[in-house]
Amino acid sequence: MKALIWVQHLLGIGHVRRAALIARAMADAGLDVTVASGGFPVGGVSYGDVRVVQLPPARAADKSFKLLVTEGGRPLDDAWKEHRRTALLALADEISPDLLLLETYPFGRRQFRFELLPLLDRLGKRPSRPLIAASVRDILVAKDNPAREAEMAEIARRHLDLVLVHGDPELVPFEATFPPADTIRDLIRYTGYVAPARKPAEPHGDGHGEVVVSVGGGAVGLPLLRAAIDARPLTALADIRWRLLAGPDIHETEFQALCTAAPDGVIVERARPDFPDLLARCTLSISQAGYNTLMDILQARCRAVVVPFAAGNETEQTDRARLFEARGLLHVADEAGLTAETLGAAIARALEAPPPPPFTPALDGAAATARLLIEAAS
Repeated sequence: MKALIWVQHLLGIGHVRRAALIARAMADAGLDVTVASGGFPVGGVSYGDVRVVQLPPARAADKSFKLLVTEGGRPLDDAWKEHRRTALLALADEISPDLLLLETYPFGRRQFRFELLPLLDRLGKRPSRPLIAASVRDILVAKDNPAREAEMAEIARRHLDLVLVHGDPELVPFEATFPPADTIRDLIRYTGYVAPARKPAEPHGDGHGEVVVSVGGGAVGLPLLRAAIDARPLTALADIRWRLLAGPDIHETEFQALCTAAPDGVIVERARPDFPDLLARCTLSISQAGYNTLMDILQARCRAVVVPFAAGNETEQTDRARLFEARGLLHVADEAGLTAETLGAAIARALEAPPPPPFTPALDGAAATARLLIEAAS
């Protein structure tokens, strides 16, 4: 069977990392997979042997997500939208997929309905209509307008066969952040969390006994890295090595400024593919609270302080972080008003608390996604 995955990241790289894991699992299960990627290319994310087609890329202009831009920071206009819509529809015609998997839509990415609604209409009218599914995180960003949520449910009911929720209903049921879930309950399937399979890390090497500070792609993580440098002398961990990982979206001039500001005992380097191994060996992890990072923390079983991204009415990271904090798995420092002192206080709480308790939700969500799609399409 042929599968088409649509994915669009706007600021961070979590959506791309999760889509890549799912695409590889689908290919491992025997599907012929093509990914239509709508964001700017991201280094260090591996799709394996899966075919990736780069659509004309777009991203958020800033952390408010209100303005989308393309190359050179130009706002999307009607001509650009027509060009991209044509490219996506042509790809769908070329592939004639048996499966279509939409990352997030219609539960987000509403700005791309200009291409996705025509895609759904075209595929839905084919004599051999493909199975159509949405791939969504366990927690959605809260919406101020209930009519917007009703619209999401209506599009799902009209176009989708499955809504694959990458989470654990025992921890957070989908209706907790999507009130109309009852209206599409027959479509919902829980896959467990999507996380890469990990081999035990070597006990020695970089990260051993260190504080590891990370910000994912780094687009909005610079204040956390700066606060970590300033917080170090205020903590009981001032005498051990701190390793700061700057993501690819942090500009080189800002990266060099971090390197200059770092005192002895603080290493500043670019994000590394062996990040999970660093966590497995560290004394403490300090990070943002994206979906993928929390999965890495769960598997590493390390002490952790997280600073959830909360700008632009974003609630998803905070909601998940607070749920994990309630289980004793990590400690939260609020992004609003983050200072060396508030970060230092969160570090003190993490060091004084008991080690994280065992918590093992299903983490094979990529393989489960592939299995559910194949079963439904067969």
